[in-house]
Amino acid sequence: MKDIRAQMTPLELRLLDEFQRDFPLVPAPYAAIASAIASTEGAVLGTLARLRGNGAISRIGAVFRPGAVGASTLAAMAVPAAQLERIAAQVSAHPEVSHNYEREHRLNLWFVATAYNARALDCVLARIATECGHPVLRMPLLEEYHIDLGFRLGREVEARRAAAAGRRPEPAVLNSEERQLAEALAGGLALVARPFDLLAKRAGLEERTVLGMVAGWQSAGIVRRFGVIVRHHELGYAANAMAVWDVDDACVAEAGARLARESRVTLAYRRERVPRAWPHNLYCMVHGREREEVASTVAGIAGRVGLAARPHDLLFSRRRFKQTAARPKAREERHGWTPSIA
Repeated sequence: MKDIRAQMTPLELRLLDEFQRDFPLVPAPYAAIASAIASTEGAVLGTLARLRGNGAISRIGAVFRPGAVGASTLAAMAVPAAQLERIAAQVSAHPEVSHNYEREHRLNLWFVATAYNARALDCVLARIATECGHPVLRMPLLEEYHIDLGFRLGREVEARRAAAAGRRPEPAVLNSEERQLAEALAGGLALVARPFDLLAKRAGLEERTVLGMVAGWQSAGIVRRFGVIVRHHELGYAANAMAVWDVDDACVAEAGARLARESRVTLAYRRERVPRAWPHNLYCMVHGREREEVASTVAGIAGRVGLAARPHDLLFSRRRFKQTAARPKAREERHGWTPSIA
């Protein structure tokens, strides 16, 4: 895959580096960005449109705290190679599925599903298992230690992070208007002068109400960050590996906190094991440009964190079938499916 970053202009790099977070929550945010970087609103809008067009960014919007809006889980299936593309397309066709990857493992199709609540999520996974003809293994989040898929492009080496306390996923109590806004926001902000006004119209609200809600979500930690969401493959981070370990439950929180301090770790969390099918409970993600570099990085991390002797696996992604925002419905829908997940 072509590395878009190699041809980026200084303005493109600056927009991506500085506005993955701290996006202005004001009626005319692109004008505010232009003022901050001594550019023009037209240049900012044109540049972001070009970055979206070439795949460098997927959207401008919110990264919600895991489990804050609806119920979600990481799931996996073991799919015969000859069926993989067809089944991946079936899985990706579900709007509740936000990420869908082929990974190097017997369990070769991994996806994230989010629904209105636990019952609705059960129905989604039951539908997928029935349609595809393969059991779906679910690994719901138990504790998060670090979750932030931001990427520094102009300065790749960051200071080591402070230890993070394990946080359990807690659903946010959203009223009907907030749920409508969360659903409308899944597609991201439009590249127009007053995007929050347009977003408000989609959600049936007023602009000032939308700005207040988003700011409140950020203050409450429901939204982890609001800004430009980049696509790491297109920016040259083509080597994407999920490292997993089987760690004693009494020690996993300490190991997770150590993983969270590692600057190359973009995700670190604990998930449920699947008895007799999946023994691992501690996960981290590392992204890089070359496979060998990522494997070496993970080995170094394991040594520093004290995981080198633990049963482990390293699952590199092969293909990305889907990568978008989670789209939980604003209300539960009745599908008539009996939840029965393997």
